[in-house]
Amino acid sequence: MITPAQPSVTSSLANAKKHYDNLLDVLVDHGAISQDQATDILSKSINSDQSLEELIRASRLVDNEELTRAKADFYNIPFISLTEVGIFPEALSFVPESVAQRYGVLPFSYDKVNKTLSVAMKNPLDVTTVNFLEQQTNLRILAYFASASEIDRLIAEHYSQSLSSEVSAALKQTNELKPVKVNQQTLANLAGGTIRQAPINKIVQTILSFAIKSRASDIHIEPQENRTRVRYRIDGILYEKLILPRSVHDAVVSRIKILANLKIDEKRVPQDGRFDFNDGEHDIDLRVSTLPTVNGEKVVMRLLPKNAKVPTLEELGLDGLSLQWVKEAIRVPHGIILITGPTGSGKTTTLYSILHTINTPKVNIMTLEDPVEYQMPGINQVQINPQAGLTFASGLRSFLRQDPNIIMVGEIRDDETAGLAVQAALTGHLVFSTLHTSSAAGAIPRLIDMGAEPFLLASSLELIVAQRIARRINEAYKESYKPDKAVLEDIKKVLGQHFDQWLKQNNLTEDQVVLYRAKKDRPETEPEYKKRIAIFEVMRMDDQIDRMIMDGRPSEEIEKAALDKGMLLMKQDGYLKVLAGVTTIEEVLRVAQI
Repeated sequence: MITPAQPSVTSSLANAKKHYDNLLDVLVDHGAISQDQATDILSKSINSDQSLEELIRASRLVDNEELTRAKADFYNIPFISLTEVGIFPEALSFVPESVAQRYGVLPFSYDKVNKTLSVAMKNPLDVTTVNFLEQQTNLRILAYFASASEIDRLIAEHYSQSLSSEVSAALKQTNELKPVKVNQQTLANLAGGTIRQAPINKIVQTILSFAIKSRASDIHIEPQENRTRVRYRIDGILYEKLILPRSVHDAVVSRIKILANLKIDEKRVPQDGRFDFNDGEHDIDLRVSTLPTVNGEKVVMRLLPKNAKVPTLEELGLDGLSLQWVKEAIRVPHGIILITGPTGSGKTTTLYSILHTINTPKVNIMTLEDPVEYQMPGINQVQINPQAGLTFASGLRSFLRQDPNIIMVGEIRDDETAGLAVQAALTGHLVFSTLHTSSAAGAIPRLIDMGAEPFLLASSLELIVAQRIARRINEAYKESYKPDKAVLEDIKKVLGQHFDQWLKQNNLTEDQVVLYRAKKDRPETEPEYKKRIAIFEVMRMDDQIDRMIMDGRPSEEIEKAALDKGMLLMKQDGYLKVLAGVTTIEEVLRVAQI
């Protein structure tokens, strides 16, 4: 039998050299409170029947996590951050959800060799609970301190959403499955169904189904030295949701390769494929990419929902003068409209929204894409195929012989595509495309670097839109709060005259400004942010900017001229959305602090 403190003796040697008389000493040592504050709380404890921990909580000088870290140091029991280490589904299978919730524990790692179960606990000093867990699991329990709120959230997430429990059940069926070594002799057997069968099939299905339920855009299956982690990109952020034993990695990857019609015996070079998946409610097109790493093959799957609804320009986040300029520009008969931003900033979605707005039987719209993410009725969509010679440049050249009115080129990647896009615009076509630049004005020198002539650009460019995607505050669980003076000063500095205009439009004074954030007491399964919105920088071409382009003026001067005519910078647009309660300043700075 092992007590909670015993496993930490070796884990906390770094802390053993320090001796603390009480929790206050630890908090002072951590820099969480001052010595004066500690002395004040200690003096209160002399004339109080409350414990030091109760008085510390009542003082609200430190949050729960910092207090838990201090307790871990004081009692020489290791502290664990569960979001950093991940949760092994095998470990979860040893403790039922009802037990985890009742005792405030969460198993996160299982060592088959040493027969140990690592458990995060709200109170690892509770020897009775540790003894109970050892009796129930027949394993040696290694107890860890962890944040109570994190334990509650992850219990709800990993048990209620059934990802880990379903995978755990499948893993039990593998019966210590050995790594699958694919060679020519076993290839026929694998193709015949060995990897198609449960439990590997069940693990892959569960991973895919969970991605759809959680609105993930990408799934990352990443081999590491002793484990395989599964991460999901949700609202633009990667979250580690599952840890698999390293022994099943090759089998899982081989199953995905079979689905995507890839070579399962080829592990030395990257491969790309695709397959369809239906979870009973949603039809999903998955684009699969494999990449050999030092620990094995990494797999990334992009989820593209079929028949997904194309958002309107307003739903994307365009409003005011920016929305007016975009609507005016997309109605001109010819010219170039560019959407710029880094990978994953929603450029293609904005293009689809624009095409959906102007799609009528009276115009011939043709698109060149890589890949085709939304299928839109009435539009001729073409996916490039470099292996067959169909590139953006060759496809665009062919398009000009197809009598198009409107052309969408997924991305301008090279000099030839840039030149053809300009020529198409000058010969009476409306051309839409994307470009990787950090700002709207930065697109002009980028095109000139690609060989586009300044006088031709000045004649063909109509509009440039730069954008980023920010996460929305969870609408069902948000609250208002009064911003600090420093925060309000930053908003005023960034927005300038636009702040005064906003106050006037909303009949508010500066003292009445409130911002919004997610409630701390929201349900454990509810995230801080839910869904996304774009922030924009829309630069409309005019005679002055055209002359500046032909004169070779730098992008900074062009941007200043556009700002003088009413253009909003992305950061300014983001701050206006912060004032409107859509997102937070932290989120805007994360995506738009250029």
